[in-house]
Amino acid sequence: MYGIINKAIEGLVTENFGSEKWDQIKVQSGIKEDRFLSNDHYEDATTYQLIGAASHVLGISQNEILLAFGKYWILNTGHQHYGTLMHAGGTSLKEFLLNLPNFHSRVMLIYPSITPPDFKVFTITDKELHLYYYSTRPGLTYFAEGLIVGLAESFQETIAVVLLQQRVGERDPDIFKISWV
Repeated sequence: MYGIINKAIEGLVTENFGSEKWDQIKVQSGIKEDRFLSNDHYEDATTYQLIGAASHVLGISQNEILLAFGKYWILNTGHQHYGTLMHAGGTSLKEFLLNLPNFHSRVMLIYPSITPPDFKVFTITDKELHLYYYSTRPGLTYFAEGLIVGLAESFQETIAVVLLQQRVGERDPDIFKISWV
């Protein structure tokens, strides 16, 4: 993963728990880097180690951290680094989700080595859709849910998100039901 991911984890931790906790997380994770460079590529294991260490140090489940991180990614990192792309994605959550393939195509121009997830949207009713999330990386279900929650907040929409199916095999999707309330 690119360093911008790990820098965002650092931002989430330092803004909510302080820099001392971040220092403890780095020690707990065993990672040697003093800082992460946004455009440098790091092993996926580095990110997973940071999440695991954050869970241990903060006393919060990994799923809760991933959920908070997904939301943070949208509301902070996404708007700071991809503001123009975010605005071009649509004027509502539904429109943005439908345009996700275009969004990731544009992000790939910035980060050519990125392996973005795939999203497929199936409209069930005017007030409900199913979002299929496919990723080559395991264990990011709650990060994806956090992204959805963050996007809804960004568009000032009230939604309910239910995980209908969690990924089992490498090619299986996580399936979320998103309802507007």
